[in-house]
Amino acid sequence: MDQWRAFVEVTCNVPPKQLKGSLFPYTFAVKDVFDIRGYLNTAGNPDWERTHTPAKSTAPAIEALLENGASLIGKTHTDELMYSLNGENYHYGTPVNPRATNRIPGGSSSGSAVAVAAGLVDFSIGTDTGGSVRIPSSYCGIIGYRPTHQAIDIRGVIPLADSFDTVGIMANDIKVLEKVSNVLLDQPVPSEHGFTTLKFPTDIWEMAVDPVKDQKQNIPLLDCRGEEIEIAGTELEKWKETFRILQGYEIWQNHGAWIESASPTFGPGIMERFQWTKTITASEVEMAKKEQVIIQARMKEILADGSLLVMPTSPNIAPRLNMEENKLNLHRQKLLTMTSIAGLNQLPQISLPWMEVEGNPIGLSIIAGKNQDTRLIEFIRIFYQMLKQ
Repeated sequence: MDQWRAFVEVTCNVPPKQLKGSLFPYTFAVKDVFDIRGYLNTAGNPDWERTHTPAKSTAPAIEALLENGASLIGKTHTDELMYSLNGENYHYGTPVNPRATNRIPGGSSSGSAVAVAAGLVDFSIGTDTGGSVRIPSSYCGIIGYRPTHQAIDIRGVIPLADSFDTVGIMANDIKVLEKVSNVLLDQPVPSEHGFTTLKFPTDIWEMAVDPVKDQKQNIPLLDCRGEEIEIAGTELEKWKETFRILQGYEIWQNHGAWIESASPTFGPGIMERFQWTKTITASEVEMAKKEQVIIQARMKEILADGSLLVMPTSPNIAPRLNMEENKLNLHRQKLLTMTSIAGLNQLPQISLPWMEVEGNPIGLSIIAGKNQDTRLIEFIRIFYQMLKQ
């Protein structure tokens, strides 16, 4: 029995294509939004399950893992249509956060994060659009990697917002993450990372609770130079709203017709967000796209010349289970401000287990420039060892 409630009820076991390869004999789980031949995705909602049919083929990213010796041992729970950062599912229940059992696991890749944190698999695969790998990784005390947009093949995955959707990896061991990313990424593996400067965004750090801010001074610099900068100051709210509008518009384009034809039942907060996406106007999208160009130019400037961005993954530890919706939404708005940075700029970000507040984990994130994923992972391999000391 799955005491952590990480897995969906339908058993999904797919053996590796070969009993060797770089990922043999690792086991993994996959978020219930990836096509697996012969299996039906629920996407976290019974009405989605009712109105769809089993997959006729397996998503290429999953095929690549199987071809390199990994064994798929289950599909994991997700928030409804991936549109939440909480991990609390109204229909199927909430996976249990092994590191903070009275708190939410984070979503929408909740089950995937819990499966790793509980030691049920060697690694897991999720999706990250607005933070859905990074946030549950922070809450559950594991490593979570969101790649550069389109750096990992996302075909055969139920979309949320195409311009932001990515396939993410979660693991407890950086060596495992490195091996999995080498299989899924089409980027050369560097002999050294080559980064020279760690930049600490003061406006992001100010959003964190005091115990988190106090630990900034203890973060190792390796052989890099440390520098404090301001990303956007009072404009950060505009960054978040730009992300929300662009993501929301694409969400309705992907799922609006199904919602109106199937009349699905959604849990608290989910339907309200979907209904809001329907109201986004073309002029709002046009303005948001112009703002995104300005934002991307700013981040390109910040991350030039071998720079990395260092920041907390979330402003605080995971909220308690069954928290009031209005309080949860306030936390969500801060989260989106932080996670929208990588999303708006299509950047790779890795969340590392870092510290605890009242015994509950919170992650530290490193963001690199576009398509610098393998360099970032090489840096993390060294940095993480020092961070744990």
